[in-house]
Formats: sequence, structure tokens, C-alpha cells
Amino acid sequence: MNDRYDDLVRAACEARLHSYCPYSRFRVGAALLSSSGKVYRGTNVENASFGLSICAERAAVFQAVSAGEREFTAIAVCADGETPTPPCGACRQVLLEFGPDMVLLMAGSRGVDGQVKRFTVSELVPEAFSAFTPGSDAEVQG
Repeated sequence: MNDRYDDLVRAACEARLHSYCPYSRFRVGAALLSSSGKVYRGTNVENASFGLSICAERAAVFQAVSAGEREFTAIAVCADGETPTPPCGACRQVLLEFGPDMVLLMAGSRGVDGQVKRFTVSELVPEAFSAFTPGSDAEVQG
């Protein structure tokens, strides 16, 4: 890895410490690098109504988009546990929307001192749903 990616993994591991996860007790942090060079952090936030919970990756993306960013080059994810944990399917789909070629770094709780896996988002989402075309033959007629 390079220094910039190491810093991104460290930022994700720091974000993980702010997790709100009283139900799973599984902390996850994410650090998203925009094309402008700014880093946006996110962490998982759980809710007693589990469907209302948000993952760290989506929290970081939504924060960045809310700040006006639309192009991203890399995201690091750091989760509790010794081995790296990949993003869930919903997070993979959201990341795909903003960068199929985005570098995805996955680390366990030891961060850069442990195993770090590197993929592109598209490698984790083969045969992805990537476009919606209104007016197509699939559109429901009223």
C-alpha cells in the first residue's frame, strides 16, 4: 500500500471507535477519499428497529454527497475482528453508484498492522445493477 491508503485505513479505524452498536457490538468505521482530496468518515449507527440502522460505508458516502462531492477514488473500511470484513450488499450497491473503479480497502481491528485486502468496487459486485432507464419496455403501463 501507499502512505495515502495507510492514512485512509487509519482514519477508518479511528471512525470505528465512534460507532453506536449496542445490539451487535460490532463496530465498523469507513473513510472515503474524494477526488478533491477530502476524507469523509462514517461509522455504523444501529437502531432498535434494525432496518433503520446505517452502515459505516453509506454514512460516509451520504456525508460526502451532502457536502457536494460526487467523485471518489478510494474507501477504507475497518471493523472489529482480526480479519477484514467486506461491505454488505447494500453498501456495495451504493459504492458502485459513485465509482465502480473506486479502490476498496478492508482492514480488521489491527488496521495497517494486520491484513488489509484491496479490491475495486466492481470486483465485489459482478453482474451489477447499474442503470435505470425510464421509458424502457420494463416500465409499468398505467
